[in-house]
Amino acid sequence: MFEWVPVIYYTNIYYITLFIVVAIIFTKCYITPIHSVDNKRFTNTIGLGFLVFVIVYMGLRPVNGVFIDMTMYDYNFRRFQQDGLKYINSTDDLMFNYFTYVSSKIMTASFYFLICSILYIVPLYLISKKWFKNYWFYSFLALVASFSFWSYGVNGIRNGIATSMFLLAVSRERLGWKLFWLIVAVNFHKTVLLPSVAFFVACICPQPKYFLFFWLLCIPMSLLLGNNIQVLFAGVMNDTRAVDYLTNRNINGDQFSSTGFRWDFLIYSGCAVFAGWYYLYRLNYDDKFYRILYNTYLFSNAFWILVIKANFSNRFAYLSWFLMAIIIFYPIIKHLVLPFQHRVIGYLLFAYFAFTFFMNVIIAN
Repeated sequence: MFEWVPVIYYTNIYYITLFIVVAIIFTKCYITPIHSVDNKRFTNTIGLGFLVFVIVYMGLRPVNGVFIDMTMYDYNFRRFQQDGLKYINSTDDLMFNYFTYVSSKIMTASFYFLICSILYIVPLYLISKKWFKNYWFYSFLALVASFSFWSYGVNGIRNGIATSMFLLAVSRERLGWKLFWLIVAVNFHKTVLLPSVAFFVACICPQPKYFLFFWLLCIPMSLLLGNNIQVLFAGVMNDTRAVDYLTNRNINGDQFSSTGFRWDFLIYSGCAVFAGWYYLYRLNYDDKFYRILYNTYLFSNAFWILVIKANFSNRFAYLSWFLMAIIIFYPIIKHLVLPFQHRVIGYLLFAYFAFTFFMNVIIAN
């Protein structure tokens, strides 16, 4: 465990390390051709080293309230050790609860959090390898450089794991494996049902223009009817935590508690919307799977816009934000769509991480 690292600086050290890696890749993108053997060897080597670092550094962090919900997970782990299956008093996130129960019987809490880190991060590596082959590290780096990545690895742990399993599901080619991993994801955190439904809707109707229209329509709807929509969703949801987030009850002591229409985060979400639109309609990028992913993002993000005024609406925003890196980077890593593309990847990575660094290091401190 990294107890020698002062907990007050623990998160910032991760972001500073990430800044160094992004800066190195940015420089490499500028001076080295993307298809060169040297570039492939370099990115693969630094990528594997960074993969191990992120897993170990995140997984072996100290149990401390600075990571907010981590202390709750530690408490639940110890209750399972003491009370066994009797501690499971509902069917909420049943598979995650059984995972925690089994873990409590065969390992320490420290090792349990390391396994959680592996379950969260390794699927991101696997999907990057499957989709982008030799260029997997660009995708993986974008994913771990995302605004909410660290938070959902150390705070909203089961939500983070569930979204990673969702990505693993949609990356599978066989329907049976897709359904298996989607079921696992939903049973780790029920809120992943939203992007799961969005994915199947997108498969049935893979036309982005309809989803774009719906996304845009949700903005005036939220401005005019936001509070009423929150009450409506709270009335039909069978998830206590989701209702609490919508009705402004701070059940977890979250630090993110700003209410009102968040234009700043709408603009942030809109970056992925614009990127997808630009690829599909200005560059005429033709990839059916990308259209499905883009529509999944639009559908899920539109739901967040409808409840954007709720306290802790970031919990709903993450149900689309975890897709942002893929939406922005998939076409320029997967296919040749722009001149000087390696440099463009570097610029985008740097800009994408700049927002993360600004929000989580400069503003947060």
